[in-house]
Amino acid sequence: MSRIPTRFAANAAEGRATFVTFITAGDPDPATSLAIMQALPGAGADVIELGMPFSDPMADGPAVQWSSMRALKAGMTLAGTLAMVREFRATDGDTPIVLMGYYNPIYVYGVERFLADARDAGVDGLIVVDCPPEEDAELCIPAMKTGLNFIRLATPTTDDKRLPAVLANTSGFVYYVSITGITGTATPDFSKVASAVARIKRHTALPVAVGFGVKTPDHASAVASGADGVVVGSALVEAIRTSLDGEGKATEKTVSAVTDLVSSLSRAVHAVAKRAAE
Repeated sequence: MSRIPTRFAANAAEGRATFVTFITAGDPDPATSLAIMQALPGAGADVIELGMPFSDPMADGPAVQWSSMRALKAGMTLAGTLAMVREFRATDGDTPIVLMGYYNPIYVYGVERFLADARDAGVDGLIVVDCPPEEDAELCIPAMKTGLNFIRLATPTTDDKRLPAVLANTSGFVYYVSITGITGTATPDFSKVASAVARIKRHTALPVAVGFGVKTPDHASAVASGADGVVVGSALVEAIRTSLDGEGKATEKTVSAVTDLVSSLSRAVHAVAKRAAE
């Protein structure tokens, strides 16, 4: 098994959910972004979802959009994102890494070249939100043949008729979008999360992680009680933004602003797990 299913399985055996953290590669600058990434596992992140900066991130709300703009302004590219993964892997061979983004930069880079370079850099999986199942031959199936997990999103509007197509070539885990909308713009109805996860799991043996709108330790606890994984992104990139100086540059507080929040969120996830295991 690759690092992703291995990590989910190990955490499940311990009776706890998997904590997935999202940051955008190169935000607010490549060096600071790498420092944040390197610090995430120690702060409690089980899986790192690394955004590939893009000028038109259609599924993302303002916080993640701004993080992409900051990264692009700082000179981050797709090649730079892969280089960041390689540097991370020089000191961490265990933490699963998922690249999240959109097909346009991959297409420009070249699909075959991208998949080979991603695998060689140490990437474990992909989330490419604008590649529907009907186009699996374009990226999904080649990615799987390369040894990368291809992770699909299911939403509150993905009904039982559509779900089998979404799940057909999904691997690693299923990402359940807990709101109808873009990232970071609404708070989910946490009372409905567990039933939504249960419905998806009637169609697949894959773990289900829940994200979009999870911002606080209380949110993380609520999701962890009914899902296999908890994904937090907008809150982390917003922590980066609010730590910057008046010119939008990193400060001595930028890395700790993220890791302090990750620590509090991971403690919340672990507390739920501890109760579940007892």
